[in-house]
Amino acid sequence: MSSDIMHEIIEMMESEAHSRPSPMEYEMAYQARVAMDRIRFAIKHGNQFSQPSEQMREACLQLLEALERLEYLDRRFQIRSRIKASLRWPNRPNPDDVNGQGGRPTREPPNRG
Repeated sequence: MSSDIMHEIIEMMESEAHSRPSPMEYEMAYQARVAMDRIRFAIKHGNQFSQPSEQMREACLQLLEALERLEYLDRRFQIRSRIKASLRWPNRPNPDDVNGQGGRPTREPPNRG
């Protein structure tokens, strides 16, 4: 086998390995979702059970900012993992399409004529 072909094969394998989210990235995405749930809980309980004060308002704003940052990262991870999944399985139906045909299902039977 020529060295050019071997280099091409190695490049293809490396690009495939780097194109998918790693197990560590999946773990980080999971931990980010856990943190988002806990931040939402803290904000909700802070608003419900604390006396209104400037310090509580500032704390809630800080928590909201942290939540927004985590949500942004989660959206980026979701987009990245969807793009990579569609590249790996090009014939797989789009999960956004209910019937796999690009449209919503109807109650009407198909035309047979």
